[in-house]
Amino acid sequence: MTMNMTTPTTDSSSKNLPKSPMRKRMIIMLVSIGVLMGLIIAFNVFKGIMIKKYIAGAGIPPQTVSTTKAESLVWQPQLTTVGNVRAFRGVELGTEVTGLVKEVLVKSGQEVKKGDLLIELSQDADRAQLQALQAQAELARVINERDRAQLEINAISKNAFDSSQADYKAKLAQVAQQTALVEKKNLRAPFAGKVGIVSINPGQYINTGDKLFTIQTVDPVFIDFTMAQTTSESIKVGQVINVKAEGINKNFTGKITAISPKVDPNSRNIQIEALVSNADKKLFPGMFTNVQIESGEKVKYLTIPNSSIAYNPYGSMVFVVKRAEATPASDTTKDKDAKDTGPKLIAQQVLVTTGPSRGDQVAILSGLAEGDEIVTSGQLKLNTGTPLIINNSVIPANNINPTPQEK
Repeated sequence: MTMNMTTPTTDSSSKNLPKSPMRKRMIIMLVSIGVLMGLIIAFNVFKGIMIKKYIAGAGIPPQTVSTTKAESLVWQPQLTTVGNVRAFRGVELGTEVTGLVKEVLVKSGQEVKKGDLLIELSQDADRAQLQALQAQAELARVINERDRAQLEINAISKNAFDSSQADYKAKLAQVAQQTALVEKKNLRAPFAGKVGIVSINPGQYINTGDKLFTIQTVDPVFIDFTMAQTTSESIKVGQVINVKAEGINKNFTGKITAISPKVDPNSRNIQIEALVSNADKKLFPGMFTNVQIESGEKVKYLTIPNSSIAYNPYGSMVFVVKRAEATPASDTTKDKDAKDTGPKLIAQQVLVTTGPSRGDQVAILSGLAEGDEIVTSGQLKLNTGTPLIINNSVIPANNINPTPQEK
């Protein structure tokens, strides 16, 4: 009975013995993984600390920029608008009579003088008619002279003499009329100018009113433009204007010659005409131009290049070059031959208030002082305190009157 009780206990212990080595192996594996993960975490923390320490020792890397100094300039206040070029004289030529073109005596683009013959129409029949009328007029003259001699001796009545004299004058009028008709067959230049494109050929039949070609006088030229009615007190006849045309590398100067006596009720603008010298004949009728009108007393502004300003929703900003005392470099970061540095250049962000602009320049109303050194390029990589290396080998445009550069 006792033996039967102890035998099952011995068998149960023998069944649990194989599980103990596997449990130990699992525990050892989990501990190893935990130690490995701890070492990885510790290494990453140590690496981050060392990187931060290195960056702190090395400092912010310097950035290369270009700079200029804020300077005071005297600006002449100007009113600006747009205008159109109009020829001093210009017309689309045509003939008063119909006819067949006999000869074209002008070429496209030719300069002509007033009265030069441009086109001749066929006029043989008209000239023959003129000669017949001249013969009749000569006969009427002879008869009238004969009647005058007979009237002196009372051979004819005064009424007969008056009739012959009237007939003579009528014949002269017919001759003048036919002469004018013949002259209309010759198209002449009404004024000196430059001929446009000529597409008329000999043998072509033209009708009255047909537009043959244009002739334009382009030296000088008129500039037509409008200004708001609020500027009426600033605009006067004789005032100087400056004109620029797109694609022409030159400024033109002229004077206001006329101001319309009424305001357009739709636009509330005043029509203005100015006369501009065009000796080089670079301005052509119909060109679009920018017009600047000098107005008021000159004003002194503090100016900087427009490229140096960063425009943001919260305001306009520039970077000013400042000098700061640099701390000695650490032993781990400085070279063997490096020495403790003196004053260094750093960037400082400054908010400014901008005023009017002109060309590549903009006026600064507040935020800067004359002589401040301003960063003109490389601002995107800067923050306040960023060390600077100045390289002005390439300087951004800073011209008050820029002109387009043709390539």
